[in-house]
Formats: sequence, C-alpha cells, structure tokens
Amino acid sequence: MTDTIAEIPLHFVDEVELSLDKIAQVLKHKPTLLLSEPSRLKILRCRTFLDSKIANSENPFYGINTGFGYLQNVTIDKAQISELQYNLLMSHACGVGHEIPSELVRLMLFFKIQSLSFGYSGVQVITVQRLIDFYNESVFPVVFSQGSLGASGDLSPLSHLALPLIGKGKVRYKKEITDSKKVLEDKNWQPITLQSKEGLALINGTQFMSAYGVFCLLKAQKLLKWADTIAAISLDAYGCSLQPFDALLHTIRPHEGQVETAATIHSLLKDSELNNTTQKQVQDPYSFRCIPQVHGATKDTFRFVEKTFMTEVNSVTDNPNIFPEEDCIISGGNFHGQPLALAFDYFAIAMAEIGSISERRTYQLLSGQRGLPLFLVKNPGLHSGLMIPQYTAASVVSENKQLCTPASVDSIVSSNGQEDHVSMGANAATKCLRVLENVEKVLAIELLSAAQAIEFRRPLKTSEPLEEIISAFRKTVRFNDADRVLADDIQNAISFINK
Repeated sequence: MTDTIAEIPLHFVDEVELSLDKIAQVLKHKPTLLLSEPSRLKILRCRTFLDSKIANSENPFYGINTGFGYLQNVTIDKAQISELQYNLLMSHACGVGHEIPSELVRLMLFFKIQSLSFGYSGVQVITVQRLIDFYNESVFPVVFSQGSLGASGDLSPLSHLALPLIGKGKVRYKKEITDSKKVLEDKNWQPITLQSKEGLALINGTQFMSAYGVFCLLKAQKLLKWADTIAAISLDAYGCSLQPFDALLHTIRPHEGQVETAATIHSLLKDSELNNTTQKQVQDPYSFRCIPQVHGATKDTFRFVEKTFMTEVNSVTDNPNIFPEEDCIISGGNFHGQPLALAFDYFAIAMAEIGSISERRTYQLLSGQRGLPLFLVKNPGLHSGLMIPQYTAASVVSENKQLCTPASVDSIVSSNGQEDHVSMGANAATKCLRVLENVEKVLAIELLSAAQAIEFRRPLKTSEPLEEIISAFRKTVRFNDADRVLADDIQNAISFINK
C-alpha cells in the first residue's frame, strides 16, 4: 500500500501491515484490489503442498479428509473430499436476523482476502481472485447479523459470504438482492470448484467480528472528536471555568487521553469571549469539570482496542493451517474470538460513558441555572422547550447500560461438546455498534441543547472555531423560540454530526 492509494491499484503485499488509517483510505477511495505476485506464489505453493500431502499420505487431517467439529473422527474418502467442502458451506449457512450493511460486507471480503493472501490456508489462487472480483465489482453476499458464536471463527456469516463463490446464496448487486448464480452468469464467472480444505478456509476465521471492530473504531474516532467539540460548546454555554483544563493539572496525572483531551478543550476555548467573563462559581459539576478524565479514559481504551483489531486483521485465523516450508499441517484455535470479544465489551463500556456524561451536561444546561432559562426556551410553561429531548437522551443512555452487559463472560456448548467454550464475540460486535449509534444520538441532543444555550449568551461569542460550527449547525437546525416537532431537529442534528 502507498500514500497515493486512490491513484494506483492496491496490491496485497503481506509484508506491509494494514493500519486503521490505511483501511479508512481503502473504504473512502475504493481502489481496485490486485493480488500481488509474491502473495500469488505463496498461495500456489501452499496449495501444491497440500495436494501432494493428501495424495501421498493416509494420515487424517482435520477438516481436509475428516468431518468437522464432533465429527472429526469420521474419515472422508478421497473421492468425496471436494463434496465435503460444498456440504460444509451449505450446511453452515444458517444466519438469521437482519442483513448487515454493504460496508460491513465490503470489510469482511477485504479481511478474508487479506488473511488468505498470506499463504497458510491451502486455497486455490482462483478462489482468492474471485473474492477480489466480488470486492472490485461491488458484488456483496447477503450476510445476516445473527448466528455466530465467535469461536470456530464466524462460521455462519462467513458461510453466507462464501456461498456465492459456488453459485449459491444471495448477493446484493447494484442495490438489488438477487441470486448469486444469475450474477455469476451475467459476469461470465464460473462457479469455483472447491478443492480440499477450501470450504473450511473460507468459513473459519474472524472476519465478521473484525469487520465490525474496524467499523466501530472508525465511527468512534469521529464521535470522540465530536464529543470534545460539543463538550466545549456546552462548557461555554454553561459558563464554566477553564481551570480544570490547565496543563499543569494534567502533568501530575499524565494519562495520555486525559492530557490530550484537556489540551484540546483548552485550545478550543482559549479565545472565547464567554470564557473571559468573570466566573462566579468556585467549581463546576463533574460532567464539565471531569471531561478530560472521562473522555480521556475512553480514548485510552480506543488505543487498546485499535491495537487488538489491527493485530487481528493482519493475522491468519482459519484452521488448520499449512506450513509448506516446515512440512506440517497444524490444527489449533486461531479462530477463537476471545481477544475480540473482550475488546468489544471494553470498547462498548468506554464509549457508553461518552454518552452518559454527555446526557448529564444536557441535563445541566436545561436546569434553569447560571442565567439560562428553564428548558432553554423563552417562555417556559407555555412552551416545554428542550425538556423532552433530554428524556430521549436519558432513555438511550439507559439502553446503552443494558447493552454493556458483557457478552464475553457468556459461553454455551456446541457441536456435541467438542466446542465447549465459545467467545460470543459476534454478539459483542453487533451490540457494540448499537452502543455507538446510541452515543451518536446522545451527542446530537447535547449539540442541539448547547447551541440553543449559546444563543441566550448573545451578544457575547464563544471561540471562532466553535462559532463556525454553530453557524453551520444553524443552517440545519434553527433556533427554537417556540415549541415545534423536535424529532426532526434531533434527526437533523444526528445527520449533521454524521457527515
């Protein structure tokens, strides 16, 4: 990969690691993917080794010439090895729930291609190439949100991802859902003739969890920036002191996220007319005073989660794995999602706190204190003002508390006891995204409230960067001088911060 990723094709070169920024560029610019020659040779060498091993050995190799899971001791005749792989894809495609968004499927394809390109999975080159074709042509297999235990990888979601390779299942193409067989015919792509181990290579892996993880990280990255910016507007609107953001205070408790947040807030407000007025109160509520400590702790969590997922997307997570140079095939547990499940749960809790403290600032802004009118409306009583958006924020914050019950502490036995400890990482993934979507709503309601409160401080102004944001916001949501349907304002505020 290069810095000019939008201008030239992207080659999968396994010596170059994916980073969050590089993945963001791939999603933004959607470059054509190409399989590099070194990767092609590694895949081919691994496939050739596996073919030779099967032809010249009677030893059992899990999932290659044996059944799967509890059926590991069932030997499969060499003439039925290919049929075994077809049966695997079809029998394991048991997803339920809603169809996941195409951007998540795009990431799943991207990460599956990345993992197979390292050359430890025993697939054919044509199989990887067809996945690349799907990616480049925006042919997105229909994948469902429920069905993975996150232990033998994401068996069910990845089965749905792989089915179109053999002309089965559904795909979303040009925004329409259609049979994959029809799309293959239209594009003159022959269904892949699966060889030994290929089905297992395709559906063992953590690409469903990884796609959600990276998607959540990219969304959280944006939300954390907004959280600081919106908090700064609230600080000025509520007439808070900047003393808690003084750099000296944070040098004696130098958590990285805390120091960074204090500096950001201080920078955003340093030239504010409002902040330069005399502060009468000695201290501000924690939801204002402790922004560096709370926002900062979540940022530190973000860094841990980012490291976990970047390790994962640069890894091989199917099973068994094939090592041609060492002349061995090893069956293990690289598909187990425990590292990801724990990261998701930690991340959900940390991001939920961003929503929790945001809702408290909204509550304070509406409280009728510090010269602001009750519920931020000119004639409270006749008008309810912004009373009920805070109810909405409180409801969403409480839902997040419920969603933050850890999935990773749960397990359930499957495959007749063979798979007796599972990560529940896929459930952790889907609910983590729900938490982030909720945080986005809560921050939007704080922005709605803070921008409203600032208007009651006129003619004084906040800092120039914040005034620019408020001015842009006013083009989307006008000042509330009398009751109106606020659901529209809230939705417009969500859209504003989601640009």
